[in-house]
Amino acid sequence: MNRYCLALDLVDDPVLIAEYEHWHKTENAWPEIKKSIFDAGIAQMEIYRTGNRLFMIMDTYDSFNFETKAAMDAANPKVQEWEQLMWKYQLALPWAKEGEKWVLMEEIFNLV
Repeated sequence: MNRYCLALDLVDDPVLIAEYEHWHKTENAWPEIKKSIFDAGIAQMEIYRTGNRLFMIMDTYDSFNFETKAAMDAANPKVQEWEQLMWKYQLALPWAKEGEKWVLMEEIFNLV
């Protein structure tokens, strides 16, 4: 297993943040999106929010890699529809590369 932590901002608007959270509640999640996450080799995913900053934790199988996940997403019309919807709420971090949403975070401390 590997763990990745990523960050992203939301548009700083309480109404849009509430809508974003609505789409991420279990009862509103698109089953095709959950399937695409599991199919890519992600075993567990959590997203946390403080203000308009999001923090994602992904636990992945050894077979996971970001390039394969990106190719799978690009070939999946439902994932593309989801990503288009999410851009309404998401705001790339100022240091993100062109077209990059979630930015991989660097681990700077580990207690164990």
